[in-house]
Amino acid sequence: METENTKEILNHHLTAFGDNNLDEILKDYTEQSLIFTNDGTIQGLAKIKEFFDRLFRLIPKGSSFEMIQLSVSNNVAHMIWKSSSEKAIINFGTDTFFMADQKILFHTVAADIRIL
Repeated sequence: METENTKEILNHHLTAFGDNNLDEILKDYTEQSLIFTNDGTIQGLAKIKEFFDRLFRLIPKGSSFEMIQLSVSNNVAHMIWKSSSEKAIINFGTDTFFMADQKILFHTVAADIRIL
């Protein structure tokens, strides 16, 4: 997969995330997709939906979000970011995405979340 395709998938994902749109987020994943988190591995659309639903409660639409670094090469994207809302402060977050067949196949996420 070329870098432009990876950027397109990532842009869709980030837009859906910013809109807290679960239906659009799920379009980026498959039943085989894996998300690696601080709390373990998540697989399948139902579990991925639960993960993002919990995250959207901490970072609702309209929260502050700053992309600190974004690197994309071939079918891999890596970002470092921070965010804050009335419910949480995330001074450091990092995600890595591995894309295949126009979907996110593997996604790692780690964040230092302070719940208010």
